[in-house]
Amino acid sequence: MSDVACPERSRRVMGEVFPGLVAKLLVLLIVWSSVLAHADSLPAPVRAALKEAGLPASSLGVWVQDTQAKRALLEAGAEHAMNPASTMKLVTTYAALEQLGPAYRWKTETYVAGSLAGETLNGDLILKGYGDPKLTLENFWLLLRDLRQRGLRDIRGGVILDQSYFEPTAHDPAAFDNEPLRAYNTPPQALQVNFNAIRIRLLPQPDSKALRVVADPAPPSLKVVSDLEMDAAPCGDWREGFSTGVTKVGAERVLTLRGRFSAACGEKSFNLNLLPNGSYVGSVFRLLWEELGGTLNGSVRAGEVPPGATLLASFDSPPLGDTIRDINKFSNNVMARQLFLTLGAERSGPPATPRKGAEAIESWLAAKGLDFPELVLENGSGLSRIERISPRHMGMLLVSASNSPVFGEFESSLPIVAVDGTMKKRLQDHAVAGHAHIKTGSLEGVRSVAGYVFDAKGRRMAVVAMVNHPRAGASRPVLDALLQWVYERH
Repeated sequence: MSDVACPERSRRVMGEVFPGLVAKLLVLLIVWSSVLAHADSLPAPVRAALKEAGLPASSLGVWVQDTQAKRALLEAGAEHAMNPASTMKLVTTYAALEQLGPAYRWKTETYVAGSLAGETLNGDLILKGYGDPKLTLENFWLLLRDLRQRGLRDIRGGVILDQSYFEPTAHDPAAFDNEPLRAYNTPPQALQVNFNAIRIRLLPQPDSKALRVVADPAPPSLKVVSDLEMDAAPCGDWREGFSTGVTKVGAERVLTLRGRFSAACGEKSFNLNLLPNGSYVGSVFRLLWEELGGTLNGSVRAGEVPPGATLLASFDSPPLGDTIRDINKFSNNVMARQLFLTLGAERSGPPATPRKGAEAIESWLAAKGLDFPELVLENGSGLSRIERISPRHMGMLLVSASNSPVFGEFESSLPIVAVDGTMKKRLQDHAVAGHAHIKTGSLEGVRSVAGYVFDAKGRRMAVVAMVNHPRAGASRPVLDALLQWVYERH
């Protein structure tokens, strides 16, 4: 008798020969059902935007909750661990506000090793950093100006840069995305001046129809060569019109710009990471010290405060409450990484390490009763391929923050939709404009938003949305549609 003629035997043989196939079919059925349920739970405008962008619903994780409610209004794929890109800065900055306090300030100390006679130091000046994320050119100038006002002018020895508050680590600025000159790839340092960035200014000269290129600051060891041709084409994406490259010629570094730049763009500028930290700080010190009327006979080198050195002055940074506005509104990765390491040093003592920073945040979450088992922290900035958090837990963090004494500082640090920061040019002609504080995130294969929307009835809604997909770059309309829906819903 054939198997076809005997249904019972046929079913038995199928079960014996293809047990794995049956199990796989059941799993596929369950997965497909969950994908359909996921898509059906999304608001219609979001589904339409996903379809237009050619993105599957499974690439999107969404979580929305009224901060005064007990349960989420909307959850779709929110339980999955996802790469949050720069929205991870919300975890770092909220943790810092609660652990360090909004009034926390970093210090940068100056010591003298040797004899100080009148305005002359017969010995070395030591600069010791403690991770100040905002030791800008202006603030570094104020620090040096203070030394001049204290009577120091001539340094007969050298300048020692003490970076020991952070553990030294090898860092390849090209490792993340093969863009070593990009300012965001600057590694954190205990003594970090001006984000280690050199601002390149492009200044069209209308009279001569030429383009002036200026480096600021302009250390003697840096030479700028411009092969840019200025034309009258529409401005468009001006930064894509030319390339930048750096070569080493002896002790000198040569920055070369090649391509085109439109006169219609007007004045533009961009920042580059061109010099190693020690060379950068040393060059800036010499430039500013000479501008202030000081002299330096010796070299600038790495080291630590020697025994017997005398504290001359201590310079304080702006308060943390101000600093996190730069971190979140403009998504400053260098500052976020400095803050992440500071958390580790404050909790576990120097030298700061990324592991100590992660442990500081993890223990803080545990003390608040927040259990995020999928959380992965690498540097706290979101500039990472391995950092992970679920949309649900990011949302729970936002709700927790809304009930914190530091909430005012936290919320005000986020970009306002259509007004400032990374949200300045988004949703300008929509009703949600001006009614939401939203942090954005962007990496290759990742787009995200997280923050608060004040809806049309005045309710504060915590909103999180993450897209992880090779075509995530096309998802901006999806995320914008969600923010607009949260604002307009009845």
